[in-house]
Amino acid sequence: MYFLGIDLGSSSIKIALVDRISGRPLAVLQEPQEEMSMYAPQKGWAEQNPNDWWHFTCRGIQRIKEENNVTEDQILGIGIAYQMHGLVVVDEEGNPLRNSIIWCDSRAVDIGNKAYSDLGHNFCDGHLLNSPGNFTASKLRWVQENEPETFSKIHKFMLPGDFLAFRFSDRINTTVSGLSEAVLWDFKKDQISQEVLGQYTIPPQLLPEVVDTFSEQATVSKRGGQESGLAVGTPILYRAGDQPNNALSLNVFLPGEVAATGGTSGVMYAITDNLSAKECSRVNNFAHVNYRTKKTRTIGKLLCINGAGIQYRWLMNNLAVTSYEEMNQLASEVEIGSEGVCIIPFGNGAERMLLHADIGTRIVNLNLNRHHKGHLCRAALEGIAFSFVYGFEIMQSDGIQPTVIRAGNDNLFRSEIFSNTLTTLIGQQIEIYDTTGAIGAARACVLINDDYQQFASFTKDDHVLTYVPKKEEAAYGDAYEKWKKELNLILKY
Repeated sequence: MYFLGIDLGSSSIKIALVDRISGRPLAVLQEPQEEMSMYAPQKGWAEQNPNDWWHFTCRGIQRIKEENNVTEDQILGIGIAYQMHGLVVVDEEGNPLRNSIIWCDSRAVDIGNKAYSDLGHNFCDGHLLNSPGNFTASKLRWVQENEPETFSKIHKFMLPGDFLAFRFSDRINTTVSGLSEAVLWDFKKDQISQEVLGQYTIPPQLLPEVVDTFSEQATVSKRGGQESGLAVGTPILYRAGDQPNNALSLNVFLPGEVAATGGTSGVMYAITDNLSAKECSRVNNFAHVNYRTKKTRTIGKLLCINGAGIQYRWLMNNLAVTSYEEMNQLASEVEIGSEGVCIIPFGNGAERMLLHADIGTRIVNLNLNRHHKGHLCRAALEGIAFSFVYGFEIMQSDGIQPTVIRAGNDNLFRSEIFSNTLTTLIGQQIEIYDTTGAIGAARACVLINDDYQQFASFTKDDHVLTYVPKKEEAAYGDAYEKWKKELNLILKY
């Protein structure tokens, strides 16, 4: 018997089957095998068709059943992870009224900034733990202001994962964690924020029903079963945004535990039970998956670094090298600090942790007589690691004291230079695990019974290695201070 995990990303849908008892993955696949379409009608816009998500989810379920000889009756529960902050609006029949405005769409920035001013920084920081920013509530207000005819037809609005759950079950609901990522949750009052609803003139009846993150949120309907190939009555037992879900996948639930990812962008996601949010202009704060109203107040502090792995990929594409392995070997032949070469890796748009400064990528102190591509490779890895450390210092100023850091076995953390630089400067071991968001979402189905011990047992076999701080702490520290000096000079321009 199995649990099914679905991870709705912006490029593909990943689907996993895991054994209900052992948590071991039977299979993981993605649909489509190329990237999903994204629409950009104007600069700064990003949209996707929610029905495409459902189509590829159904196709993936059919494939994973057929390729592994699994029947619908063997799937006992569904867990869903999804791209955060998106907006889906539907009519009374549940049909999308327009494309989803997804997470990376920036059209509602000014609306969020105005709300931050109108509601007051003290209120937003203290109650919402965030500036309203470009999150789901601001996007809904944009529809109201710019597409009033569409807005007048809205029956409910949803987050992307809510839409998938609706298509399975014909029930529209969401979670507290989801409402917090929409910036609609008041953490001090532990309820939906009436002030945000009033600021954006959102009728309360447009909100979905609220259900617990770990619960029987809904069951597969007759229509959902016919389209997806799952048995009618199969329960949806879990739902969360991708970053809280990544933390869950790494068994990160308790204050002091930190989850890190190092793909195209980088993320540090730290758990706290402190409602302090003095850095909320640079760090987002969301209800973690195990947040319980009036009971367990676990907050996930999320720091995102846009310019991370994309920097190293760009370098590979533009140097005379054939692989990351070759680059890592070249970098390993250069000493800590890259003999003075510094790379500032922020070339993937404005950086929230730099207060939305868009400073691009900079290469400094390059000596054309002494330095070669090995220096560039090491400086790139070090520069990305330094940006993680810089961001983590911001999180520490907001009260985060790490007890453990866990990371997925993705590209950056496969590099010893990157990982050793990070673990040494932070002064904390980094545990590496081989898992995925879809696997985590499937395994989370056991948490309907609050069986965290069983869930933790699932992740033990995922452990790959542990990086420990190196004895050359002074050399790493000196290189970081030189890098930070260069960054500060740029930020003062």
